[in-house]
Amino acid sequence: MYNIKSGRTIKSYEQDFTKGSLLKEIFFYSIPLTLTNLLQVFFNITDIAVVGRYAGSLPLASVGSTSQFLFLFTGLLIGLGGGINVIIAYYIGAKSQKDIDEAVHSAFVVALSAGILLGLFGFTFARQTLSMIKTKAELLDGAVSYFSIYMLGMPGVALYNFGNAVLGAAGDTKRPLYFLTIAGVINIILNLFFVIVCHLDCVGVAIASIISEYTSGILVCLLLSKGIANIKLDFKKLKIVNRQKIFYILKIGIPAGLQNAIFAIANTVVLVGVNSFNAVMVAGTAASANLDNIVYNVMGAFYTADATFIGQNYGAGNKKRIRNSILISNAYAFTAGLILSMLLYKFGRQALGMFTNDSAVIDAGMLRLKIMAFSYPIASFMDNTIAANRGLGKTIVPSIIVLLGSCFFRILWVYTIFAYFRTIPSLFLLYIFSWVITALAEIIYFIRGYRRIKAIV
Repeated sequence: MYNIKSGRTIKSYEQDFTKGSLLKEIFFYSIPLTLTNLLQVFFNITDIAVVGRYAGSLPLASVGSTSQFLFLFTGLLIGLGGGINVIIAYYIGAKSQKDIDEAVHSAFVVALSAGILLGLFGFTFARQTLSMIKTKAELLDGAVSYFSIYMLGMPGVALYNFGNAVLGAAGDTKRPLYFLTIAGVINIILNLFFVIVCHLDCVGVAIASIISEYTSGILVCLLLSKGIANIKLDFKKLKIVNRQKIFYILKIGIPAGLQNAIFAIANTVVLVGVNSFNAVMVAGTAASANLDNIVYNVMGAFYTADATFIGQNYGAGNKKRIRNSILISNAYAFTAGLILSMLLYKFGRQALGMFTNDSAVIDAGMLRLKIMAFSYPIASFMDNTIAANRGLGKTIVPSIIVLLGSCFFRILWVYTIFAYFRTIPSLFLLYIFSWVITALAEIIYFIRGYRRIKAIV
């Protein structure tokens, strides 16, 4: 890693992505990130698995029924983290120390403020939001308890996403993995304690989750406060928060967060369709959706790599490496999605058995999983191109494309195709069709933007 202040190359966790083999660097950058993403999924899977196995199918369905609405909130923070990542990666590529310092401190204030506001909103309006998506009466109380407590952990989620974004922009994907591993072990132990020993079911797993979230958030911020290479979070220097940097972060982060929110809203509409079936189908769908998250997050590591590599090379003015970054990242993501799809299709029943012993719930989950297994790889073309556009600082038009292709289209599908057939296949086939439509539009937009870039090197 090149140290801007001293002008020397130093050995550290951080990396310079403006040179070297992209094929190799993207792969090795993404491996720790993949493990980090899987640990985050593991938090949620542990909640579902412990509740399903030790508390029963109704608490399982209660916790599972909140998944898309939780992603609506966490997705906003993840998107904000994406904006932070791109801005800091750009300044690292441009080797501008003053801009790096201002961006880091501005990002901290923005992320923490967003976490507090979202947490308060979700806690206050938990029952209203879950009633709005027609959560079944027998599931509502458990779902409200889980959701409202979980939302108190949003500041912790915000801090971790801030720190993870900053470290990732500098090429460090290993230490966020270490911190999340610590938090994950805490989460598992507390889940088992609160549910089995204290008999708290939905409340217990929510408490365990927020403790682990604050643990990972505090650890990553402590690391940044000690300083890494050219980056240091100094709480005494929060006065250097820069309005222009805040604007840049929000300009990229808010549309990116809204993209995630749009997906969550669209999937909430799908959840309304799922809730029209019985509680067994709701529980099976909730279990199957957690397996979706495994696939999406493995593929998502390569999308993050795509945005980070493009961000640094955009800052350095290296047009050729921008093009190669999106192509290589997409190839990795597609391959990962294809391999995981085949494994889940083959071993789906065993995988669903992690969450429940109820054969009827497993059968219901398999109905959905068999459809989704053929769809996962196609998502790479949409999501990777969205990340590439974000790496170029372009998020407003991609957000509009997502709104039309993934939100409006899915709503239209639910109230036409699904309303006519009223079957699980007719509901979940909407994913692959919406991904294809959105991907084509995103790719066209990226190509147009790429052609306008003026190469410096």
